[in-house]
Amino acid sequence: MFRGVYEHQIDAKGRTSFPAKLRETLLGAYDERLVVTTALDPCLHAYPLREWEQLEAALGKRNPMEPGVKTLMRLYVASAQECPVDKLGRVLIPPSLRAHAELEKDVVWAGMVKVIELWSREGWAKAQEEARTEADSVEVMRVLTELRQS
Repeated sequence: MFRGVYEHQIDAKGRTSFPAKLRETLLGAYDERLVVTTALDPCLHAYPLREWEQLEAALGKRNPMEPGVKTLMRLYVASAQECPVDKLGRVLIPPSLRAHAELEKDVVWAGMVKVIELWSREGWAKAQEEARTEADSVEVMRVLTELRQS
């Protein structure tokens, strides 16, 4: 499982270090291949290839004309690109993906169980602020209750 928050930088060519702890998890359970795509939030999602293929297979079983499926295909699947971790532990993020998440210099990698989010530092701070505002919402409490019961 991916967990933790790691601050790094991204260079002008779009290369950023992939955090060592996340790399250990990736290589221990998967291989060095990541699929990176635009998230619905202003960030990127990075999936180990096997997890991404499972998501694609599940979507592939759905009716592609279903509005939610069509939207996910257009926003999530169409923009996905394989971005392997290189021998130096870096990931090259393509320009179109960098633009979506407004990645310019300081970036934040956040482990989110089976997916990893990649944010600009400013975007991450804003997302954290919003999450704290919603922390005591009915939906969060419902999920916590369900997790305790399972």
